[in-house]
Amino acid sequence: MAEEIILLDYWASMFGMRTRIALEEKGVKYEYREEDLSNKSPLLLEMNPIHKKIPVLIHKGKPICESIIQVQYIDELWPDSNPILPSDPYQRAQARFWADYIDKKTYVPCKALWSETGEKQEAAKMEFIEVLKTLDSELGDKSFFGGNKFGLVDIAFIGFYSWFRTYEEVANLTIVAKFPKLISWAQRCLKRESVAKALPDSDKVLKSVSDHRKIVLGIDEFHV
Repeated sequence: MAEEIILLDYWASMFGMRTRIALEEKGVKYEYREEDLSNKSPLLLEMNPIHKKIPVLIHKGKPICESIIQVQYIDELWPDSNPILPSDPYQRAQARFWADYIDKKTYVPCKALWSETGEKQEAAKMEFIEVLKTLDSELGDKSFFGGNKFGLVDIAFIGFYSWFRTYEEVANLTIVAKFPKLISWAQRCLKRESVAKALPDSDKVLKSVSDHRKIVLGIDEFHV
């Protein structure tokens, strides 16, 4: 009971996927609790009173909030298997820089891609394409963002891959054809059991977004 670990999460959250991947990489057993984001649980509101958002990792009754912080916490707590951060201080700093870049640059345009229409959606498309160009350049010819080893930056970004089809369908955005290196990288990541288990089926994500847009925006623009 002393090592009880609970994850408050939502299946489609690319941020929650990060924490799930990190826990799986370390072979850590935990209790997964799915949150209804339209009716958040009292435990979520108690454990994350500042932002009231998932994911929340609860370890020994204490909350750790924000997914990248959770991933680093997991890596520090269980350092002996599948290290997520590099041991070299400079490389570790670079990994944190790019994870921070992903956090700061992706959420706003990605949300607008599926939740907005018209000019706002078009602006989001341009913004996200620039992010993809930057990440594509940073990846270069490496197998993973940190080189030959799967690590923090890969974990930070791979969850978005499960949303790529939704972005393409909803926002008429070309990702797969335009960024083959990123797609190859994603396929390499998916060969890891931790990633394959954490990422939801892209059809399920698209169906969820389609239903949301139909209800909230009155748009029934495609069928899945």
